[in-house]
Amino acid sequence: MSDPDSSPATEAAAGDRSVDANAVGGDADAADRRRLGAVVLAVLISQVLLYPGVPDLVVALGAPAGIDAGMWFLVAECGAFVSFAVVWGALSDALGRRVPLIVVGALGGAGSYVALASLPALGLGFGAALLVRVVGGALTIGAFSLSITLLMDLRGGNGRNMGAAGLAIGLGAAVGSVVGGWLADLGALYPVYAGGAVLAAAGLLSATVDDRAPTGRGSDAGAAGDGGDTAGFADVLARARRTPGLLVPLAFGFVDRLTAGFFALVGVYYFQDPATFGLSATGAGATLALFFVPFALLQSPFGALSDRIGRFLPVVAGSLAYGVVTVGVGVAPVYPVAAALMILVGVCGALMAPATMALVTDLVEPEVRGAAMGLFNVFGSLGFLAGFLIGGSATDAFGYTPAFLAVGGLELLIALALLPAVRSIAPGAGALGRVGAEG
Repeated sequence: MSDPDSSPATEAAAGDRSVDANAVGGDADAADRRRLGAVVLAVLISQVLLYPGVPDLVVALGAPAGIDAGMWFLVAECGAFVSFAVVWGALSDALGRRVPLIVVGALGGAGSYVALASLPALGLGFGAALLVRVVGGALTIGAFSLSITLLMDLRGGNGRNMGAAGLAIGLGAAVGSVVGGWLADLGALYPVYAGGAVLAAAGLLSATVDDRAPTGRGSDAGAAGDGGDTAGFADVLARARRTPGLLVPLAFGFVDRLTAGFFALVGVYYFQDPATFGLSATGAGATLALFFVPFALLQSPFGALSDRIGRFLPVVAGSLAYGVVTVGVGVAPVYPVAAALMILVGVCGALMAPATMALVTDLVEPEVRGAAMGLFNVFGSLGFLAGFLIGGSATDAFGYTPAFLAVGGLELLIALALLPAVRSIAPGAGALGRVGAEG
């Protein structure tokens, strides 16, 4: 006997309701994707606003002029990124909540910018400025890392979601570098005030996002592990031991951020040095934007491309090209050549970055995404630190050209060394992707 509730009309109505629910869910995902992208954008703007004016800013904060003080100013923040990225991620996994932590991180970071701008009037020295940078970095990394983690929690394809993150990162860096250079020419502390305002806006916007953390079920949060607030961290480390493939995107994240840190410090001095191109802070910021604009605009399409053809070609080919072009910037004979190569650096970076982040999402369980992205950002922040330290030290000891050769060569070395590992965990799909599987 047939079920009276399973008539064709009833089944059709149920199908329509399912389609409507999927459409509503897709709209909600799209709206949250835009909001979270805006939060990541704002955090990057606030951070990069300071970069073009670092040479004058550190002097205003009581340091002697020179690349050494600028290096430690940037290292202080990134050291805090390294120390606290996984803490925020593991805490969000254990609590099953991300949005309140993003709000706290962004608003706390805004407060640190206000404190930094107040130091000269209080007569406190550069040591106090470095301490404020550490505190601000510890707070800001929570807003940054967890916003990307929430993007990982959305539907619509890992490459697409990480492409949205990459778009925000690149566009934020582009806007921050241009506006930061202009503000720095007006006054050394102007970028700091602007950064605080942007971070505060990010905190308010993040409060409007729907929390999608998969472990948001009260007592169930402990199911992700057996160590309280650090359960997510313990799980992701255990996953790394069981699945060495997770170390592959972490290694690429390290070296990719190393080059970004190198450009943020050495690039600013390189383009402003009278012995090279002699640009103003505004000109140096605009030159950095030549990299960040294509890096931003191509993230989403390249991320979606990696969903279709696999991660292998975007990660490996993008990294190889990125290393070659980075070296080219350092040996460019005239500014127009260097500027054109900066655009190519952005294109290559956009090809590899979303695919690399998507690999993290591909490899770990949803319940430990916060800790996994935190771990990815730890490696990335270590890369920034290495970029500052290696770039600053090598430039100080040997000059610009050897420093560019070292950093670009390291990118090439990592790509070649890890090519078999990328092939094994992400051979790709379709006609193009089979190149990785058959190579």
